[in-house]
Amino acid sequence: MIRVVTFLLAVAVLAAGFVWFADRPGDVAVTWMGYRIETSVMVAGLAVVALVIVLMVLWAIVRAILRSPEQVSLLFRHRRAVKGHLAITRGLIAIGAGDLRAARRSADDAARLAPGDPLTLLLTAQSAQMAGDRSGAERAFREMTRREDTKLLGLRGLYIEAQRRSDAPAARLAAEEAGKVSPAPAWAGQAVLDYRCATADWTGALDALDRMKPALDKSDYRRKRAVLLTARALALADSDRDASRAAALEAVKLAPDLVPAAALAGRRLAEAGEQRKARRILERAWAASPHPDIAEAYVHLRLGDSARERLTRIQKLAALAPGNIEGALAVARAALDAREFATARAELAPYLAAPTQRVATVMAEIEEAEHGDQGRVREWMARGMRAAGDPMWTADGTVSEHWLPMSPSGRLDGYAWKVPLAEIGVVRPVIEATPPAPPAESAAVAPAAPEAPLQAAPEPPPRKAQKPAAKPPVKAKPAEPVIPLVHAPDDPGPESALESDPVPETSPSPPLAPWQRFMQRFR
Repeated sequence: MIRVVTFLLAVAVLAAGFVWFADRPGDVAVTWMGYRIETSVMVAGLAVVALVIVLMVLWAIVRAILRSPEQVSLLFRHRRAVKGHLAITRGLIAIGAGDLRAARRSADDAARLAPGDPLTLLLTAQSAQMAGDRSGAERAFREMTRREDTKLLGLRGLYIEAQRRSDAPAARLAAEEAGKVSPAPAWAGQAVLDYRCATADWTGALDALDRMKPALDKSDYRRKRAVLLTARALALADSDRDASRAAALEAVKLAPDLVPAAALAGRRLAEAGEQRKARRILERAWAASPHPDIAEAYVHLRLGDSARERLTRIQKLAALAPGNIEGALAVARAALDAREFATARAELAPYLAAPTQRVATVMAEIEEAEHGDQGRVREWMARGMRAAGDPMWTADGTVSEHWLPMSPSGRLDGYAWKVPLAEIGVVRPVIEATPPAPPAESAAVAPAAPEAPLQAAPEPPPRKAQKPAAKPPVKAKPAEPVIPLVHAPDDPGPESALESDPVPETSPSPPLAPWQRFMQRFR
């Protein structure tokens, strides 16, 4: 609406101007080189406007003629760029489809048509990797590192190529160079952190972790920093005990349930005479995660204590997590040192029916210290050889007597306190498995079977020669399958499964009338 009103106002102003000039025609006289031109003001104004338009047209023609070489060159460059982008598109599609020949041909065309395009470098590198040309891929990635927009991509490619040829120094240099970029990519920070940890450079690892902080969750960052501080405290345990104690205390603040940090901090504080602070740290860690290292540090908080005083102290610690086997073992060992054999036996009594290896070993020590009965000692040692295993520091299938910050595969905080190979032999239900039916001879006298996890076998009928049981067996209600047993179209399964498909087929649809078949052609 505003535009319409503005247009009408403009037309009215122009019309008023023309009327005003028409009412006041006036005269214009031009004398030049013996010629005299007389006309009205209106005609003179129109002549000036026409002259200006003619001059503008002539200038546009001359300008177009002068710029024609540049326009022609721009046209050819544009066509070349379009062809280059088409070649890049075809090459990337060929790489995704696995067509090596088309990818290399498109890469050559793109390098000829658009040599400075970042996607050309990417296509060249990926086609070279696809063809196994490692040197060509590395040349393309190095060319990427010379450009600001593709520097990170080139460094990532050089890092991967260095890893493939097992060149750890080159991979580390590429990761460190990428880590200097702000913001640093996550892969570069993780790579630098792994290299620092592999060389036990815990100070450098802490710096690398600090650079990764924006990309990590708060809990993940605190846990990793606590692990690195604990590793640094262990490394400084013999050279600088003050720095070791400070690092362990910071690790405990970040992760109070980290057992190695709490045990080390407790020992260092006890050496410095700060038993009360050490007791608080150890008690908090024990309540969160009972562990033998914490119990060992708690027992020796004060040097020179008698065995009975150590027993009283460890009993207070075990009371913070009642019913835990680690507390019972710690109290039993302290009672054994104090020659309180009744207390030691009472602590281990709940675990004697199915003892672990450590429980059997402690019982053998009790029998030898109290009675000297070698027969009972050999009996408990034999039971210990057949007993279940105890938790240990385990990582990647490897067992360590002490906690280590890095697992054998190079994973930070990889060691966990658990039973080694605990998952071997664990039986889990199979979806398509059906338990076998019981023999026919014992079907009449066997009690009712409990309901199967997935599908219970039907009870077979008893034989006529046998006397039926007083109570008929209760049939187990078949359970619904967790996943429908449907064969995939490209995997028909074994021949036996094809004979009886578990999915019922629908009845065929009735034949269509001729006019219906004709109409289906246009759907």
